[in-house]
Amino acid sequence: MNLKYAIVGTGAIGGYYGGRLANSGKDVHFLFNTEYEHVAAHGLQVDSVNGDFVINPINAYKSTTDMPQCDVVLVGLKSTQNHILPQLLPPLLKSDTIIILVQNGLGLEQQLASALPDQPIAGAAAFICSSRVGKGHIRHADYGAITIGEYQKCASEVLSQIKTDFDEAQIPCTITQNLQEMRWRKLVWNIPYNGLTVALNTSTDRLMAFAATRQLVTDLMNEVVDAAAACGAPFEREFVDKMLAMTDRMTPYSPSMKLDFDNHRPMEIEAIYTNPVKTALAAGYHMRKTEMLEQELRFIQSNISKL
Repeated sequence: MNLKYAIVGTGAIGGYYGGRLANSGKDVHFLFNTEYEHVAAHGLQVDSVNGDFVINPINAYKSTTDMPQCDVVLVGLKSTQNHILPQLLPPLLKSDTIIILVQNGLGLEQQLASALPDQPIAGAAAFICSSRVGKGHIRHADYGAITIGEYQKCASEVLSQIKTDFDEAQIPCTITQNLQEMRWRKLVWNIPYNGLTVALNTSTDRLMAFAATRQLVTDLMNEVVDAAAACGAPFEREFVDKMLAMTDRMTPYSPSMKLDFDNHRPMEIEAIYTNPVKTALAAGYHMRKTEMLEQELRFIQSNISKL
């Protein structure tokens, strides 16, 4: 089965995964905005710990209306832009096209399904250190595995082929049967590190090196594990130790929310903080420390908006 891929949001995540797929010979079509002219002329450059490469020539487009219909659409946009997806995606879609939201947070698939109730939809969690460092230029510093979970109406044989394609592109890929557990597992990392690097104006390595902030990271992680259990998506407490150890080994890193903060862009507070807090509270569990961090981030965001 030869799948045709569309990348919507060719930034740090979409650029890396789409670039890997294209570099392995897959049929990949990339949507660009302000970078279109540069990429059309110079290609997409990926500097990676697993080997650098350039996709040139590249299937680059300025509008989804110019793109072909595809079998798989990988959405790498920030969740702050998800309100435009119902207008952006239809030109790419056949009745069986799978939309995969490679995004951070909770409640993303439900939101899209309300606008596209008959479309196959999946979610994905990317465990990766990757950033956009220039026009059409992605720097991949560490990790890279992706986990994909079905939300609605996804054909199992297509999901299996997606896994094969990703594996062949040097992207370790897992298909999970429990999307909500996957989302909560990713929040174990995202909730402490995204928010604290912004609130404390620091990086992951400095958070881990100082005893008080390391304990705060651990407390937030444990709170996410407890919230997941309350919401019917339990997993092992030892996952916290795994995430701490992984971050200890990680190249010093500024998460996506810190980069958004530094560049005066909207932060993904709703998806990563508000939705989990509300979901857990509805299940009878109060994420007190997460809620406090959310409130701090909203204050910080309000000041960014005035700049």
